[in-house]
Formats: sequence, structure tokens, C-alpha cells
Amino acid sequence: MPEPTKKDETENESAPPPPEKTAPQEGGNEKGKDVVIREMTSSSDEDDTSVSTPPADGMSKPAERKDSVWSLGEGAPEESEKRDDTQRSTLFIEKPQSGTVSVGGNITFIAKVEAKDLLRKPNVKWFKGKWMDLASKAGKHLQLKESFERHTKIHTFEMQIIKAKENYAGNYRCEVSYKDKFDSCSFDLEVTESSQAAPSIDIRSAFKRSGEGQDDAGELDFSGLLKRREIKQQEEEPEVDVWELLKNANPSEYEKIAFQYGITDLRGMLKRLKRMRREVKKSAAFAKGLDPAYQVDKGGKVRFMVELADPTVELKWYKNGQEIRPSAKYIFEHKGNQRILFINNCTMTDDARYYVTAGDEKCSTELFVRDPPILVTKGLEDTSTYVGERVELSCEVSEDDANVKWFRNGVELSNDPKSRYRIKVEGKKHTLVIEEAAKNDTATYSVMTTGGQSEAKLSVDLRPLKISLALEDQTVRLGQEIHLKCEISENVEGKWYKNGQLIEASDRVKLYHKGRIHRFIIPVSAVDDEGEYMFVPDAYNINIPCKVHIVDPPKLHLDGLGENNTVTVVAGNKLRLEIPITGEPPPKVFWSRGDKMVTDSGRIRAETYPDSSCLVIDAAEREDSGAFRITLKNEAGEDTALINIKVVDVPDPPQAPNVTEVGEDWCIMTWEPPANDGGSPILGYFIERKKKQSSRWMRLNFELCKETTFEPKKMIEGVAYEVRVFAVNAIGMSKPSMPSKSFVPLAVTSPPTLLAVDTVTDTTVTMKWRPPDQIGAAGLDGYVVEYCFEGNGFSQGISTDLSEELGEPPFNLEADEWIVANPELTDKTKFTISGLPTGSKILVRVKAVNAAGESEPKYYPQPILVKEVIEPPKIRLPRHLKQTYTRRVGETVNLVIPFQGKPRAKVSWQKNGSPIDKNEINIRNTENDTIIFIRKAERGHSGEYDMKVEVENLVDKATIDIQIVDRPGPPEVVTIEDVWGENVNLSWKPPKDDGNAAITGYTIQKADKKSMEWFTVIEHYHRTSATINELVIGNEYYFRIFAENMCGLSEDATMTKESALIAKDGKVYKYPVYDDFDFSERPLFTQPLVNTFAVAGYNATLNCSVRGNPKPKITWMKNKVLIMNDPRYRMFSNQGVCTLEIRKPSPYDGGTYSCRAVNELGEAEVECKLEVRGGLSFFRLLMDGVPPHIIDSYMREVQADKTEGK
Repeated sequence: MPEPTKKDETENESAPPPPEKTAPQEGGNEKGKDVVIREMTSSSDEDDTSVSTPPADGMSKPAERKDSVWSLGEGAPEESEKRDDTQRSTLFIEKPQSGTVSVGGNITFIAKVEAKDLLRKPNVKWFKGKWMDLASKAGKHLQLKESFERHTKIHTFEMQIIKAKENYAGNYRCEVSYKDKFDSCSFDLEVTESSQAAPSIDIRSAFKRSGEGQDDAGELDFSGLLKRREIKQQEEEPEVDVWELLKNANPSEYEKIAFQYGITDLRGMLKRLKRMRREVKKSAAFAKGLDPAYQVDKGGKVRFMVELADPTVELKWYKNGQEIRPSAKYIFEHKGNQRILFINNCTMTDDARYYVTAGDEKCSTELFVRDPPILVTKGLEDTSTYVGERVELSCEVSEDDANVKWFRNGVELSNDPKSRYRIKVEGKKHTLVIEEAAKNDTATYSVMTTGGQSEAKLSVDLRPLKISLALEDQTVRLGQEIHLKCEISENVEGKWYKNGQLIEASDRVKLYHKGRIHRFIIPVSAVDDEGEYMFVPDAYNINIPCKVHIVDPPKLHLDGLGENNTVTVVAGNKLRLEIPITGEPPPKVFWSRGDKMVTDSGRIRAETYPDSSCLVIDAAEREDSGAFRITLKNEAGEDTALINIKVVDVPDPPQAPNVTEVGEDWCIMTWEPPANDGGSPILGYFIERKKKQSSRWMRLNFELCKETTFEPKKMIEGVAYEVRVFAVNAIGMSKPSMPSKSFVPLAVTSPPTLLAVDTVTDTTVTMKWRPPDQIGAAGLDGYVVEYCFEGNGFSQGISTDLSEELGEPPFNLEADEWIVANPELTDKTKFTISGLPTGSKILVRVKAVNAAGESEPKYYPQPILVKEVIEPPKIRLPRHLKQTYTRRVGETVNLVIPFQGKPRAKVSWQKNGSPIDKNEINIRNTENDTIIFIRKAERGHSGEYDMKVEVENLVDKATIDIQIVDRPGPPEVVTIEDVWGENVNLSWKPPKDDGNAAITGYTIQKADKKSMEWFTVIEHYHRTSATINELVIGNEYYFRIFAENMCGLSEDATMTKESALIAKDGKVYKYPVYDDFDFSERPLFTQPLVNTFAVAGYNATLNCSVRGNPKPKITWMKNKVLIMNDPRYRMFSNQGVCTLEIRKPSPYDGGTYSCRAVNELGEAEVECKLEVRGGLSFFRLLMDGVPPHIIDSYMREVQADKTEGK
């Protein structure tokens, strides 16, 4: 570490010796001046001494080393920041005692804590002085131990001091805490010198390091020994180095250190402190540089010294960047290689940064000028006073308007305007003022300056209390005001109690305090307010009692009774009439009926309670009706009242109801009121119904029916029902009436619908219709068809359309004018009326009949002429058949051609002018259309089909052109017309067979003679000659051509007979003769099939790859059955990759699939299993049109797979 702080010119550069123990002066003026010396523990190979100077109050923690001694110097005899006595509890059962030890001796201090009520080990700390925690100083000279005795449950804590030194003496403190409990004990240690005549000097302390890593480290400094003797003889105390304190202290303690040692510009000092902590580089010009910092008191003298490596170098001194010139204040001195600067009579302006330059190098330092400490010249004095008095604690300091801090029990007091403490400064006098002292102001107050402190105790007691006016006992009438008043000698607060319970102020209870008078007021008294009251002044162990008695005359409270105090009770019920009563003292109660008193026993009896009286009637009867009298009596008065009792009952049940009318889902019922209404008017009726064969009744109305008729609805047609009635009055509901006779709701059907004329002949008329929209539970037995002739007087005044809108027939005939066409009911919706005269006009209507009767008739809106009408034939040819109808070979042809014509239209077909062979083409005719059906079309089915419809002498014709197309044949001959350069000219003839469709183009392919693999050169080419370009020179090519129409490419291609050699220009090269390499290879699968899962309804693919020469033929099989011409499968083969696509598979598509490759050298086969998940039922497959034998095979496979899985 750097050298100790430099002093004035009268001091050497060595460390000061440890001081003698000095007792603190009265008032504590010298506590801040104590010097603490930290010595290094010695060993056989280490002689370093480390010195630091923190303040005695421990506000700054020095830098710690493993070999440093635990002690940091003297502390205050007692802790200034003790806790409040209210938080102190006794935890120690044995406290450490003060002791004495000789220098070099050992001593142990013991503290014991009982753990009987503690859940865990308490926290124990050992302190030296105020804040010095000794836990971090444990080492060679200090050992802290602890133990626990399980039988006695006692914790033992020991502090052992080994080889004590003089500076170990002082005040110590042991603190123990557990949760909110706390205890503390202080003790002293006295260190006496050894019995030797002369005090020994520790020669090791003379060894010091003038700088870390410097050449002179470890040299013996005899001047330091002389200085130590000299200082000890002069008995002067060394000054504290604030720079060392700040450098080694925590940042949180900077402000306290600044106040302790009079630093006013703390922020500037900290900035310079930060600069000084930077690492100093080794200098070539300075053999020894300036120290990082110097400290001097105001008015003192400081000495700066550097040692040059080259004494000839020019040296300059600077202060804050300005060069220093020699003067009476600044004195320069040269001693060999040393250059010294003295600054005399230092002021606060000299507190600055200094540096010295030697050539291009610079060495800097900081100078701190400290104000002299502020001393407490007149300390505080202990004071006793009473509560409410003004208190002033005064002290005097050595300087005017000095910075002084006040503390209460160690806690600093602020001069905040809101604080109850006020600090007054008058020159050197500082005063702490408490305007109105309170009991809790009793404490230890202290004042602290930069140079000392003083403390005093303030005791605040209560004045003796006298009762000037005591409380008086009171008797208060219920509802009147209660007013209690007392007067005491002191103006203090107090509390009111009733029967020992604290009373708080509220809207009902008013508490007043004015000066020495206390009042308790309840404006409106209640019975509960009676009791013993007491007033207790705060902080005094005295009470003022009194009693309050509440009186009240008896009173009946009949607010809950009805008009004329009438009480109604239902016969058979128990009446318990409770009448609230009041009165103080409690009154006596008497019940009577006429001249007879009601006793407290029997069916009619009286019951009395403290706050009410009850009249009880068990199983009330109508004879119990009448007036009852209740009477209250007590010493304060009397009260009486008449109460009328009325006994009522439910009405008698009505007579059984009668059902007068029945409909589809409704009926109408009536009944008579009950003979006895039970003493209360009938309010209404409830109606219930049930099915005859059921025992469950259902309520039909939830609101009372005021009348004696009701229409039940929403009944089930065809089901037998019964109904009954309940009468209701204010008391309740009567018993049910006897049920009515059973009845069955039935209704006729609605009229038939869509009545129309089907056919008309010379003697018959055929009518057709649709069943009624509503048939009902009675069902439908059949229909009745009726007719009448025109001219029998039907109405002509209403048009047909208007009649239909009104829902009325367009004519009005008597019932006997209609003739029934079918004597027996017909269940058909079509009927022929026969035996009609030709040329007559008839009107027709139809009725539906069921068990409930005939429905409303359905009329045909117009008269019908009985004469056969000829309708000319008319073929309604669909639009898509007016053009050529094209289908591919193998597809189905199904054409429906509607026509019209009556009567008895005749249809005939011809193909290309000849009759149609019905073995090849199916023709089916109906009255309205004809159908031509070809299951599998062939090219021979192409042609013009003529259709003819005849009705008597009228004819209508239509022609349909059907074209069945197929893929074309290959071109006839492909010829190589010319070969030049890289080009070949080809020509060919169109195919003989165009597939019954126009040729749309050609596809040309080429193949090298060596590999014979074909590659497409041109697609969709329309001409019959083409030139092939960009052929490879030296290769020999064959060419083939496919024809193409709307159905696709021809199955075969026509190949050139000779090849085309693309020769090189110039000299003909004779090719060497080589034997042809045999590229032949039997089929081999390079990638096999893989077992696959598929989802029903989503396309699935199976893939594998094969090689072989010649190119093998690929076939696919399912369950060893060849797959051919099945539209659900698509097969692809591209560059040896074989793919089978299964379109929207269903579960029966699952199974074992295999792929077989065959060429002339052999064959190969691979297989896999396909499982289709999301299976369907047998019925679903059948509904989807799957053949039954395939479904049966699929179901067997599914069952077999399940058996194998198990």
C-alpha cells in the first residue's frame, strides 16, 4: 500500500508509532481525534507493517488483509445508537464481564443464551467501540467460538483474545437478536504493560515499505524509531488521514466521514479520489515520485518531495495547471537528487491538484486542506419536565454557525418544518426545542460536531391528577338524553367504558373534550344503554365511575296486525301469535276471552317471554273465532288491546265437469261452483287432465280461470282423456273434483290436394289427386269421388281464380245433386268416372274419409267436357342432341327424348334408314318419352338415328347423329427422303383407320441405333412431312410416327425400315470393328414396394423402380389377380420408375399388391400390403354400388386381418 499520509516539515516520512491509551475528555470532544494503528502479525518470513487511520466511531472500514490484527482502535465506552427499551428483552442468562490482561497474554469472554423458547440459533455479534464488527477480524489474535448443550438447551458464545497488545484495550459490546427480540451487553478490556522496566519497542514496526515494488522496500528506517520515541515522549496524538479513510471506506460512509472531518467539498474530493485510484505507470525520469495525496490542516505547512533519476533535468511545479513561482508562500529546496516544495500557511484555496514535470514526464498528487474540528465547549445537561411543557436542550460550540447534528437515541433528527422538533441556532449556541413534551419524548439526546459530541437525558413525567367534578348516577326515561360530565385538573385525553367495554364515538354516541371537561352524550337512550359507565384519563391509572338506569312504561306493539287487529288462521293449522312488548321493569302479561282467562296450558294457551307474549291455538277450529284481550302491567303503568281471531278454510271440491264438444286436439268443458267456499270468496279454478290409462295428472292453467268453462288444447288425437277441477280461495286450493267421463279427440283430414284431369274419352273422365296434407290420428280410410252435370244451377258470379283464392267452390249445388261415382271407398289417388254421355260437361269433387267423417271437398275449378281431345305429336329434342353426339368405344349411351301427343302416341326408330336391331340397341317407350340405351358402344353403332311419333294421322320426326370414336391406327409408310448435315427429312401417309374421328396431329420419335431408346422429337405435328434437326454427327437413327385424334395417340407407330446415318463432312473415317457390347439384362427391381397405409377417400400411390434390357413389360396385380381396364387404377412408368395410383380407395381396395416386370431374359416381381383405414360397413358399400361378391371378399379379408392381429 502507499506510504502513510505526509505531515508538515517537522515530521519524517515514516509511520507514526502506536499511541498511548488516553481517556476521552468530558463531553466527548476528543473522540473524533483518536488514532487507530493496525499492526501486521509477524511471522518468520514476513516483516511488513500496515498503518491506517480510521475514526474511532468505526464509520470507515480499513482495507482488510489475511495477516492483519482484528483490532482497529479505541471505541466509545457506550453505544450511542442503542435500541429503544420497548424493544429490549432479556436473552442473556450469563453476560460477558470486564477483564484485565497483560501485554502478550490471553483472555476469554463468555456469553450464554437460553434456547428453550427459541426455534433456531440466535444471531450473536461482537463489536469493538461503536460499529466495529469483529467477525471479519477473526484470525491469529482473535478467535470466536460457539457451542450448544442439548441437555440444558444453552447456547455458549466465546470471544478469545490471543497475545493481547496495548491498542486492544477499550470498550466492547456483545449483541444477541432473535426475530423481534434483542439484548446487548457492554464490557471493558484493560491491557497492562509487562513487568519489564522499560517499554519494549517493536523493531519490526520500523520496517516499512516505502512503495510497493520499489528498490528500498524492507530497509530499516531508524528515523522511524526515533520519531516514535519522540512522539511518545511528547504524548501528541497523530492526526487521522482522511484520504486513507475515504480510500478504504465503503461509498455509503463517505458523507459521514466528510462531516466527521470537516470536508465541505465532498463531491470534488470524490472526483479527485477517483482520479487517484488510477494505476501509476513507472517513470524513467523520477526515481521516486509524489505520493498519491497529502493532507494538512488549515494554516499548516506541507512538504512535497520528488527524487530525480537525472539531477540535470529541468523541473517545474504546477498547481491546477498554472506554474508555481518561488515566493514567501512557495519555497523550493534542492538536496542532491531530491527536489522539495514547501507550501506555508495553507488555506482552503491550496486544496488543489499539483504536479511536477521533468522533461516530457509528469508526476501528480492531490492536496487536501482540512478545516480545524468544531469542539463542543458547553455540553448538554440532563433535564426533567412534565407532559405538555416546553423543553429546550442547549449546547455551545467553538465556531459560529457551525454544522451540528442532533440525535435521539442514536437516530438523527431533521429540521423539517413538519417535525415536532425544532432546532434553533444563535451564534455558537445551538438549541433543540420541543414545544409540548410528550411521554414518549423521554430519551437520550446527543449533539455531534466534527470535533466532539455531548449527550443528555430528557425525562418527561405526568403531573398529579385531581378530580374536580366526578360523574353522577342517573335514572333516565327510555328515549330521553343521557348526559355524563366530569372535570379533571389536567387537559388530557381519555376513554369512556361501559361495563368494562371501550366506547367509540359514533352517530349515536357523542364524546366531547374541551380543556379539562369531558362529556358523554346519547341523545336518545335505549334499554341497552343501562349499565356502569367509567371515564379513564390517558396515561393515568385512575377511573371515574357512575351508573345509568333506564325506565320505560309497558307498551304493546301491534304494528304487524291487520285492520282492526284481525288475525286470520286456517282451520286445522296451529296459530302462534307473537305480540312484541316493551317496558322497564318487564311488565306482567294477562290474556282473556270474554270473562275467561287464558292459562299457560291447554289447546289455547298463553306464553310469555322477556320481550314478547304469544297466544297459541293448536289445530284451530272455526269455533275459535272471536276477540281476545291482552293486558300489560308494571310499576310504571298499564296497556291493553283487543285482538280478533278469524278461522277460515279451503273450499269444497266442485262437481265433476262435463265435456260438451271435442275437436282434433281440443275440447270444451263446463262445471258448477262448489257448494261451500270455506268462508273466503272463490278466486278461480285450476284444471288438470290425464290420459285415461295413466295416473299422472297435468296442470293446464297456471293462472286462475275465473269462469266455469275452459278449453283444453294440445291434446293427442285419438287418445282417451279425463279432466278434473280444483277450486281456489284466499286460504288455498280445494280437493280435486271427480274426473269427467273419458273422451277421445278426433278430426277429419284436410281436403285432398292437386286435383287434376288425367285423361278424357268419349264416355269416361279420369281424375287424379294427391293425399291430404293433414291426415290425423284417425287415419285415412279412402276417398269419395262425386260429380254433377253442367246446367244444374252452379254459380257463375265468381271467377275461377277468385274462388280458389277465397277457398270456396266456384258453384253452389245442393247435396242431393252430386252423384257419387264410387259407391265404395277407393284407396287409390286416381279414379275413372265411366258411363258419361259424349259431349256433356261435368263438375268433379273429391273428399277424404276417416273415422271422424268426411273432409271438406276438393273441387276441380272448371267444367270438364266429355269428349276425347287429340294433342298433336311434338318431339322435344334436348339441345345437346341437336349436334353430333360423340362417345368413345366402350362407353355407355343412354339418351332420353321426351315428347307429347294424345291419344296413344306411337314411337318408331330407324338407323341409317333401316330398322334398329333390338339385340344390340335397347329401345324403351313410355307415354311421355322414349329411351335409347347402348351398354358398351362400338364403332358400328355410329350413324343417324331417325325418331318418328304418330298420333292418328299426325306425325313428328327428329334425327340424332351418334358418333362412336376410337384411337386411330398408325401412319401407313414412313420414308427417309433425305439426309444432310445434322438434318433428316421424313415423309409419311395418313393412317387408313382414323378411329372415326379427324386426325389432329402426329408425334415423331427418334432412337439411336445403339441403344434403341426412343425420344420424342415433335408432338402434335399436323403435316405429313417433317425435317428433324440437331442430330448428333456420327450417330445412326431410326424414326417412328404415331397418329393422334381426339381419343389420343395410336396404339402402334410406324417405323422407318432403314436408318439415317449422320456422317461427317470431308475424309471418310473407317471405323474400327468392335464386337457389339451386350446390354441385355433380365429385369431387376432396384427399389422394392413398401407396405403402405391409405386413408379412405384420398388417392394413394405405390412406387418401385426396375431396370432391364430390353425394356421390360410392367404389369400390376392385386391379390395375384391382374389389374386391367379398371378406371379406379392408373399405371405409370417413367425412366424405370413404376407407379400405381389408386383413385379414392375404399376399405375393400386393401390387400396385397404386386408389380411384375418381364422381358425376354426373365422376370422379376415385388409385392407389398396396402391397408385402407376408415372402413365402411357392408350396407354402406352396397349402397355405393359395389358388387356383392367384391364386398364379400373384402369382408373376409378384413376378418382375416383382425384374426392375424390378435
